[in-house]
Amino acid sequence: MQSNAPVTTDSTHLNFDTEKSVFMTNKSRAALALAALGIVYGDIGTSPLYAFEQVFSAGAHSVPISQENILGVLSLFMWSLMMIVTLKYVFFIMRADNQGEGGIIALMALALDKVRDNSPYRIWIFLLGLTGAAFFYGDGVITPAISVLSAVEGLELISPKLKEMVLPVSIVILCGLFWSQRKGTATIGLFFGPIMLLWFVAIGVLGIWNIVQHPVVLLAINPIYAIKFISTHGLLSFFALGAVVLCLTGAEALYADMGHFGPRPIRIMWVRLVLPTLLLNYFGQGALLLAQPSALSNLFYLMAPAALQTPLVILATLATVIASQAVISGVFSMTRQAIQLGFLPRVQILQTSVDEVGQIYLPLVNYLLAIAVVGVILIFQTSNALASAYGIAVTGTMLITDFLAISVAIKIWHWKPWRAILGALSFVLIDTVFFSANTLKFMDGGWMPILLSLMMATVMSTWNRGRIIIQKQILTDATPLSEFITNKVTDNTTRVDGTAIYLCTDMHRTPVALQRTFHHFSAIHRQVVILEINFELEPYIAENSRATIIQCDKGFIKLQLKYGFMERVSVPESIKAHCPESFKANLGPASYFGYRPVIFQEGSAGMQAWRKQLFRFMYRNSQQPSDYLSVPTADSMAVSIRITF
Repeated sequence: MQSNAPVTTDSTHLNFDTEKSVFMTNKSRAALALAALGIVYGDIGTSPLYAFEQVFSAGAHSVPISQENILGVLSLFMWSLMMIVTLKYVFFIMRADNQGEGGIIALMALALDKVRDNSPYRIWIFLLGLTGAAFFYGDGVITPAISVLSAVEGLELISPKLKEMVLPVSIVILCGLFWSQRKGTATIGLFFGPIMLLWFVAIGVLGIWNIVQHPVVLLAINPIYAIKFISTHGLLSFFALGAVVLCLTGAEALYADMGHFGPRPIRIMWVRLVLPTLLLNYFGQGALLLAQPSALSNLFYLMAPAALQTPLVILATLATVIASQAVISGVFSMTRQAIQLGFLPRVQILQTSVDEVGQIYLPLVNYLLAIAVVGVILIFQTSNALASAYGIAVTGTMLITDFLAISVAIKIWHWKPWRAILGALSFVLIDTVFFSANTLKFMDGGWMPILLSLMMATVMSTWNRGRIIIQKQILTDATPLSEFITNKVTDNTTRVDGTAIYLCTDMHRTPVALQRTFHHFSAIHRQVVILEINFELEPYIAENSRATIIQCDKGFIKLQLKYGFMERVSVPESIKAHCPESFKANLGPASYFGYRPVIFQEGSAGMQAWRKQLFRFMYRNSQQPSDYLSVPTADSMAVSIRITF
């Protein structure tokens, strides 16, 4: 007789929230804030290397150097940082946490939480989330390239003869950075915070030094100068906004890295250190440009006295390496989330720290990212040329974040729709203007992030669609498990000692591997686990909610295990933790059975021919279930299944 009552088990494992709260109580607020400084603010903190001067050195669309224009641009920089980063991200978007986790994928998952599976609204949220994730990958390629390149270009100040060394040195630094990923960031991460603290103090002091000499730039605090600049420059101001947005690059990291530190340390460091020093430096650059227009050739480094320029180049290089590391780690984390939610094929994921779940290394992703970053540097050659490519991916992600946040406000926070839309309207308008301004740079390099984003969106949508088609075909051929147990398993059926664990996509239907093995051998193990594994739209699942168990007749158990998109999966550990004691007492040798679809491209249903070829290529090269489920390879076997689409 089959029982439908879920069986719950006690577990000695700590809930993630409990672990996180213990971590928070054992670390001082100052230490957390310093760690957040090193990880979160590297990208936006190195924007002064290229952002301000790009407004005045954008070729045919450059803003003429004059006091009124400098004050107008400074005002745009200041109020962009105040509106987008401070108000939007620090005090609003960071409230939309998915069990403490942030980022575009976590936000998409949160927005989907209260939406019905058959709702067309769900499709739009998926599309927005996929597009935002694709933009993030484009940003992940360009950020390391422009950050390191802009820092190393300071070699030209040390000696003009070193100009030819800029590209080779930049490539060597980045290759070294990508090579070091396999060793993890736990050790080097200890130095991130102090170095970035020194960096922000240095750029703040440089800003003060230059402002004191020309304090007139402080007038730009008045937003009237920004409004006047936009109203009097017409189309040129629109082009200028495409460069102004460079000061916002890295704003998404504040939200994406929230799960590592919590919102409070991030907010503290932004308000007390990062924002003031960034503004001081931008205003200092404006003061220098007002006094010496010729300084535009290398505006940031010329803020410092000649004797300090070499140490500043070294410090800037270290800061940009840290900024690149944060982006690379973000790409690893984003990829794992996309894999767990079924948008990318399984690839090898290595844990580089036994203490921090977020410290992971993906060899294939690291290799492809390194090739893309070096390729971008060789194509664009200079940071000014790269700046034209930068911005579209950033502003695209920010705009998508607005729409997903509106959905969260309505569905999760239960705001009235008019209130949510009205509250986000100003941010949507600002981000739309920034995104539109950056699209004007399409032919100057903006095609690069668009191309990268389209490629990633195609890969993710193709994989997700193909995976769904395979699952539907497998379930179509599967009979209800209750019928199999009743009709096939009789007193005359040969029972083999030990336990068989069959992986499936629906624990209520007979796994194809079980049907095949029974057909060939006419025998079944004494204990059989029908195991369904689901990855939820949550980062972590509490241990007391992880398993749903249904005990059936004749030694069968239905077991459903749930995992979050940030969790490491270990099926053997979960089975031992959650199966009933009576079952574990006779567990014996366990054998794992799965299936391996063999895909044949037949018919016209499902996808276009080229997408079918792409899916087949990804499927052939994806990781086996025994690897990503931590199943012992020696105790597992896969049954081939013919799939046509």
